[in-house]
Amino acid sequence: MREEAKKDIGKIIVSIILVIGVIIAALIVTNGLVEIKSSRTNITVTGSAKQQITSDLIVWTGNFSAQSPRLHDAYKTLEGSRKKVRDYLVKQGVAEEELVFSAIETMPTYLISEYGNTTNEIEYYTLSQTVTISSSEIDKITDISRNATELLDEGVEFQSYAPQYLYTKLADIKVTMLAEATKDARKRAEMISENAGSKLGDLKYADMGVIQITPLYSNEVSDYGINDTYSLEKEITAVVHCQFEVK
Repeated sequence: MREEAKKDIGKIIVSIILVIGVIIAALIVTNGLVEIKSSRTNITVTGSAKQQITSDLIVWTGNFSAQSPRLHDAYKTLEGSRKKVRDYLVKQGVAEEELVFSAIETMPTYLISEYGNTTNEIEYYTLSQTVTISSSEIDKITDISRNATELLDEGVEFQSYAPQYLYTKLADIKVTMLAEATKDARKRAEMISENAGSKLGDLKYADMGVIQITPLYSNEVSDYGINDTYSLEKEITAVVHCQFEVK
């Protein structure tokens, strides 16, 4: 009797273990289904908006310099060059108050010994200065930037840099474009949810991406955003990441 009792008790324990296992398995499956179901209650999409703009501000910089073994003579030459630069630009129709001259930079060049070593003796001084113009007259300043090397004919060591083209109303246009990008995100989300047989709910979360300002018809993008300043015609792209509730 004792052996049969032990066998019965063993069967009962095994049965209990099996029942517990079934219950645990059912809980795991149920939890898994709940998690899957809850993960499908939200949908995250990316919306974008593009707009073409024309720069309304140009910033141009030119550099002129002078060299001489004597610092005083180099300064005198540079002073004469600055006057020629100012007169030339005013003659081109630029108002004198629009001209911004930088501080003078002085760089000594030292003599090289016969052994190729730099000595403490100064061979000559190079003095340089820049002139910068910021203007809304895009075409005029662009032409000046292309033709300013005419100053070389007047004995001025002049270098013209590429102008920068900027858009001053960027802050205002960003607000409009972000609204358009959000609308685009909702359209995308509605299309996805309808195809899945669901209905789109309220916006739960929105995250603004970087703004890309690129040359017209450019496909260039960057994770940190692009701000092109060398093209007159540009394209602005705004991106928004949105999360919607799905019913």
